[in-house]
Amino acid sequence: MSVTQAPRASGSPQGDGDTPRTQAPSEVHRFDADALAAWLAPHLPEAAQGLEVAQFQGGMSNPTFLLTGAQGTRWVLRKKPPGKLLPKAHAVDREYRAMAAMEGTPVPAPKMIAYCDDPAVIGAEFYVMEHVEGRVIPSAALAPMKPEHRREAAFALVDALADLHAVDWRKDLEGFGKPDGYVVRQTARWAGQVEGAKDVLPADLDYSDLDWLRTWLETHAPGARDESTVVHGDYRPGNVILHPTEPKLLAILDWELCTIGHPLSDLAYLLRPWRMPEGSPDRVDPQADGMPTEAELVERYRLRSGRERIEDWPIYMAFSMFRLAAIAMGVAARAAQGNVSSAGVDPIAMCERGRVMAAAGRRVAEEADAEAGR
Repeated sequence: MSVTQAPRASGSPQGDGDTPRTQAPSEVHRFDADALAAWLAPHLPEAAQGLEVAQFQGGMSNPTFLLTGAQGTRWVLRKKPPGKLLPKAHAVDREYRAMAAMEGTPVPAPKMIAYCDDPAVIGAEFYVMEHVEGRVIPSAALAPMKPEHRREAAFALVDALADLHAVDWRKDLEGFGKPDGYVVRQTARWAGQVEGAKDVLPADLDYSDLDWLRTWLETHAPGARDESTVVHGDYRPGNVILHPTEPKLLAILDWELCTIGHPLSDLAYLLRPWRMPEGSPDRVDPQADGMPTEAELVERYRLRSGRERIEDWPIYMAFSMFRLAAIAMGVAARAAQGNVSSAGVDPIAMCERGRVMAAAGRRVAEEADAEAGR
């Protein structure tokens, strides 16, 4: 058996702006590749000989690795990170189950190959899936995609999201999540995650906007119309694979936060950059960036999902910002402990990102209150 920890492997051939980058597995995320190859052999015989392992860079969640077999076939491995983890975080078993449930539906998801719940094999639970070749574009404005392709790609993102929300979750995902009160429960959950991370975050971190937004959501979310569908939980351009040359979506990735919840929370999360203030690195300016407007994309979703109207939109937009602020602070906490999956994450910068996000969510909520005359 021959196993190599590869120093580098190529991703898509599109250039620096959209090529998934890999390097030799970092010290904190390195594992016994021989043990992996032996475990994989019954599922992927090719993986038993000449297996190369490289780590993808850029993610903040579950460490992800490119596996290359002796014949050049590629697969992807996702595993839990090391160290102390927040409750219910990094559930790779849920990722695997969610993506497996997409097989046979219109939703583009990589094909699942095998899941391992035995941490003794490589030190953590993990799963292996097919590798999908294409472009991964982190930019919310879809740069460096050609300007003439950006509008079409943005609409493709919305169409795939509506298709996901149309999946019958009771068929293969019964019990995957509680079907009622998603935003109320999630607000409490993410507030709790922040509380659990405070002991390793800067003592002088300003939580005032986050606390205000939490209270606003606790007041307003219970009155919103409830719905239950599969929700991805982190649906954005950086978590999908696009066609190498066309504005088509090939695969949706990173299902760690997938559950049963309110579909408009996913849509608001995708469109959050349209509400970010000037100067924000992930802000979308439709005119300058050649993108559809927020209203155009909401209408596209309305038509694709067969709705008469989109109700309580500010609640879901404010919630998406609250949740992302909490996620950013959780990433900052893991970075401070040295177990974030991507090298070079600055805990202070990540905390500031969370603070800015909370402030943006507060502005959305205050604008909604002003519009309603409250």
